Amino acid sequence: MREITFVEAIREAQAEALEADDRVFILGQEIGEYGGVFRATQGLSDQFGEHRIRDTPIAEQSMVGLAIGAAAMGMRPIVEIMFMDFIACCMDAIVNHAAKLRYMSGGQFCVPLVIRTQGGTGTHHGAQHSQMFESWFVHVPGLAVIVPSTPEDAKGLFKSAVDLDDPVIFVEHRALYKTRGTIDDPVEPIPLGQGVVRRQGTDVTVVAVGGTVHQALTVADQLDAEGISVEVLDLRTLVPMDVELVLESLSRTNRLVAAHEATERGGWAGELISRVVAEGFDLLDAPPLRVGSRPVPIPFSQDLEESMIADERLITQRIRQCVGVIE
Repeated sequence: MREITFVEAIREAQAEALEADDRVFILGQEIGEYGGVFRATQGLSDQFGEHRIRDTPIAEQSMVGLAIGAAAMGMRPIVEIMFMDFIACCMDAIVNHAAKLRYMSGGQFCVPLVIRTQGGTGTHHGAQHSQMFESWFVHVPGLAVIVPSTPEDAKGLFKSAVDLDDPVIFVEHRALYKTRGTIDDPVEPIPLGQGVVRRQGTDVTVVAVGGTVHQALTVADQLDAEGISVEVLDLRTLVPMDVELVLESLSRTNRLVAAHEATERGGWAGELISRVVAEGFDLLDAPPLRVGSRPVPIPFSQDLEESMIADERLITQRIRQCVGVIE
């Protein structure tokens, strides 16, 4: 066992993918000599050469379009979208081409493509550099959606992502980059669609991914002192989504709170709750509740940002509502 940071896990996972398969290459802005804006590719250009770590212009649609063509012809590209907000610039390539090519070609082509991106609040980057759009891609058939919360999961899930013959959206919360965790050597691939119980509890189940998992764990520790026992589930992947794990947890707690940092309206928490109600209604002793950010652009001001985002304060409030401590 050894301890590394989240961003080191991402960097190591990419290096191991490049080492294992010469069809793997990386595209992105400032990923070469500069090493990426968050240093997720630092040193890789020196190790593998500029022909495999390719700096690109500021042209996300072209980057992803090029990668889709390369994947269809047998390569296994990784594309870094510097901020998740910028993924809006290449939605046509992702949604209408990467996600559909295998289906529209009758299986003659596949698109083994990993799109890495990061987002989230807490660093005061403002309205165009702080958003979490993972729920957009939950809606698109043909894409896998991964949101890791620990260094070990980041590395293990990335290994599964690069081996997949279909496109993957790999979402990293930048507030996690400096967090540390222990990993095994080697880290084994983590199958997609397998969530994990991060903390056992008996009164309410809180389901989250990415950075929100850590917030939920902090809240669970605080509420334990009040006599509220919180079970925390980390889905790890949103497509496929481990609803079975959630239902199994609800068989013990009978209450559900689904939490994400993205805007509450239209978020994946609503999809999860819909499936739970359809498949496990009799397990619920109270209405399931969502935690999400308010439907306004994210302010640059720290005070204003904190007033609108989903955070530990709001998670705590929803848990108390769910267990009947407050109205």
